[in-house]
Amino acid sequence: MNKQVIDAHIHLDHYDENEIEQIIREPIEKYPAMISVSYHLSSCKQNLSLAQKYSQVKPAFGFHPEQELPTEQERLALLKWMEEHVESMVAVGEIGLPYYTRNETPGLKMEGYIEVLEELLVFAKRWDKPVILHAVYDDADLVCDLLENHQITNAHFHWFKGADSTIERMIQQGYFISVTPDIGYEPEIQALVKKYPLEKIMVETDGPWPFAGPFEGKMTHPSMIHESVKMIAKIKGEELDSVYQQLYQNTMNFYRLS
Repeated sequence: MNKQVIDAHIHLDHYDENEIEQIIREPIEKYPAMISVSYHLSSCKQNLSLAQKYSQVKPAFGFHPEQELPTEQERLALLKWMEEHVESMVAVGEIGLPYYTRNETPGLKMEGYIEVLEELLVFAKRWDKPVILHAVYDDADLVCDLLENHQITNAHFHWFKGADSTIERMIQQGYFISVTPDIGYEPEIQALVKKYPLEKIMVETDGPWPFAGPFEGKMTHPSMIHESVKMIAKIKGEELDSVYQQLYQNTMNFYRLS
């Protein structure tokens, strides 16, 4: 059985050096690629450095929405740097809207976050890059609106959670989702996978984010994805080997790694 997996969403630059070594020293035949997403300009630079050092690291550059907005100077510097390194990136990401920050900070103004997101969507469209999205629950419909407005179809909603109506809309548009190891113990994610076409699913860790259940107290590692694949196969009622192959091919195709 071919058990190759690609971690479709990891913050490799957020691990310490020893942890990165633990992840990278795994055989490249088992873990041929990992999409390392960025938080801000400094994070972009770290991910580029990791990609230059390790061939399996495929960097994405962007601005994570769950933080303070960048100043105009910071925003322009990020876009300029991304343009200078556009050939090194596999996608624009992680980008999106600050759902969790907004819940913790009532009255947070969304206009600035929407403006930054739109700038990055325009960048992705201009350079024909896929986008990696942080957009859950109520924010997802607004992000779908923006994707449609900018005619962007190569969209990956990572660790997605949302209403059935939004799920149906995303399926109709052909957007991809990815699921984390919490599929093993979260009914909401299991229900999502049951609804979503296997041809539009990827797997991720979102590491170093920690997980519960059988992963309690463990460093988040791409090897955890194997349990996710087993659960997807169980939910879908498909042969495990074919699910491994489909998920692998989905990620290779979406990120144009082949």
